[in-house]
Amino acid sequence: MRSKILITGCAGFIGFHLTNTLSKLGYDIIGIDNINDYYSIDLKLARLTELGIFSENIKINKLITSNKYSNLLFSKIDIRDESALVNLLSDHKIKSVCHLAAQAGVRFSMENPQEYIDNNITGFLNILNLCKKAEVNHLIYASSSSVYGLNNEMPLNESMVVNSPINMYAVSKITNELMAHSYSKLYNLKTTGLRFFTVYGPWGRPDMAPFIFTRKILAGEKIDVYNNGNMERDFTYIDDIIEGIIKVLDKTEDSELNSIIYNIGCSNPVKLNKFINIIERILNKNAIIEYKELQPGEMIKTFSASSKLKTDFGYQPTTDLEEGLSKFIEWYNKYYKINN
Repeated sequence: MRSKILITGCAGFIGFHLTNTLSKLGYDIIGIDNINDYYSIDLKLARLTELGIFSENIKINKLITSNKYSNLLFSKIDIRDESALVNLLSDHKIKSVCHLAAQAGVRFSMENPQEYIDNNITGFLNILNLCKKAEVNHLIYASSSSVYGLNNEMPLNESMVVNSPINMYAVSKITNELMAHSYSKLYNLKTTGLRFFTVYGPWGRPDMAPFIFTRKILAGEKIDVYNNGNMERDFTYIDDIIEGIIKVLDKTEDSELNSIIYNIGCSNPVKLNKFINIIERILNKNAIIEYKELQPGEMIKTFSASSKLKTDFGYQPTTDLEEGLSKFIEWYNKYYKINN
């Protein structure tokens, strides 16, 4: 029996790109996703179509083979259902797990905190138990720059204490890191948490700034810019993120058992006004901006210290913001059939 890599959230932004890249490279993959409606199901189904998974073939809790990649299996399954996970995967040897499924969104977490407990904490516990039962070699899971909360010393680095979260999304990700550490020590499960910094690119999430600003500028609608534009984000292009994940994944055979956390970012924070200016220049259209006060739960600045990942894995992002946004907008225009 050939061992496989389980990717959760494979219809999501990062999960789709990781699944697509690993499938092209010949890895044996099982991808799962519950295809929820937090944002456009059509976009998630379009990503799956790109993977050779067609909506008419999808069945809940049943594995189907991609029409594009013979080494890719997919099932619509909810990580909150532990018994369904165990039953689905009982006939497969899982070598590694890349856990990217989660309830995303900082602002949504303030209105729907229970979703983050159910999906990001209970769901994560089910993944940990699956890894334990299946004797998985390595669990790689998505954490977030949001865990740094009220830390204002820059750049943000992994040695900082993360006990000042300012939204429930961050709380759920800090809890994941603690849970992973516990299972690593109790059950000799190798775990690696990756704190993602503002990931963007083609097939991105509609609730993220590149998507929102591009759509509204093209439509001639005003865009809300919080904290009077005095925000900075460490925007990290999706291809650089995927390269980092694969570098970590390829160390699965390392015999050292541990629990470790890495930042994965571009290490080049950009002011929000500059970010908007780049989009305006690419679109050749000015934004209509309405400046507003800082929203509760929002960090003013993120700035990744990624030297730890560079030292251990040779990680080095290469895509600057203008190049990355150009690629995103090129995809956006093609996907929505917009003629400039």
